[in-house]
Amino acid sequence: MSDKVLVTYASKHGATAEIAEKIGEVLRENGLDVDVKTVKTVKSAAGYGAVVLGSASYYGRWCGDAVKFLKANATQLAGMPTWLFMSGPTGKGDPRELLKGVLYPASLQPVIDTIKPREVTAFHGDSSSDRFGGWERWILRRVGADAADFRDWDMITAWANKIAADLKTKSGKK
Repeated sequence: MSDKVLVTYASKHGATAEIAEKIGEVLRENGLDVDVKTVKTVKSAAGYGAVVLGSASYYGRWCGDAVKFLKANATQLAGMPTWLFMSGPTGKGDPRELLKGVLYPASLQPVIDTIKPREVTAFHGDSSSDRFGGWERWILRRVGADAADFRDWDMITAWANKIAADLKTKSGKK
């Protein structure tokens, strides 16, 4: 099995891509060999020893490209350390609590059961007005949501450090 880590993502407006880049940066700082790629360019996890996959989430739905990748590669991912994250909820508080523990669509449950990821988590997204088009800005105003960058970089960094520690422990690296 390869020691190389794939951090792949599906991002609609770029905020999830930036989270994936940060995760890749932290893993590299921990001495790991990492590729960060949009899921649109990744056909399989072949050649990697671990995978971190992130998807933007809108109205409880993950991006289609992330879902397709998980479904197409479920058997392969089941045989390697895999972590999943979603970004999208905005506001104050722990995003996992805001989502009431619903971190992925129910339709993905069979895939999640096959993969058995080490962890699935959620990070706040970025609803800054410059990221969204008119329709999305209108919805934000309509529901009274703040348009701001809610991403918690300390939380993201801590999660990536936890992944690095897990991978280094399993491989015997210090």
